[in-house]
Amino acid sequence: MNKAILKLLKKNARMTNEEIATALGKEVDEVKAEIREMEKSGLIRGYKAVIDWESIEKSSVSAIIELQVTPKAGYGFEEIAERVSKYPEVESVYLMSGVYDLNVVVRGKSFQEVAQFVAKELSTMESVTSTATHFVLRRYKDFNVDLGVKDPDERGTVSL
Repeated sequence: MNKAILKLLKKNARMTNEEIATALGKEVDEVKAEIREMEKSGLIRGYKAVIDWESIEKSSVSAIIELQVTPKAGYGFEEIAERVSKYPEVESVYLMSGVYDLNVVVRGKSFQEVAQFVAKELSTMESVTSTATHFVLRRYKDFNVDLGVKDPDERGTVSL
């Protein structure tokens, strides 16, 4: 595993093997082999674009759902986390320490659609003892990419 390669790919997954080799002072074939090995071993699980969906889909809504769960003997939280992960609305599932057990990030077309998903699917699951829904009003940073402040309008204000 080469952490330097991973850091570069995390910053920009579109970097070519040649660019990575140049940045690290390595041979291109060495970089290719290391990346291929990290992919094969499952250390690198995929490559994704970070998209500012709010700029594209004005009718898209995200929510963070806190789930309190009663874990099953012998399975812990794994079984319920796997079941929750299978829903297409679910973007992420995390096991948490603290007040609640699972943090679930959900995307839907509207507040109502997300609320219905929580009410009909998540809250009715065996083992789920409570839910708390927090709607995302605006994303400022996602996956280390700044989505917040756009370039300021340098034209100034206009008075009529």
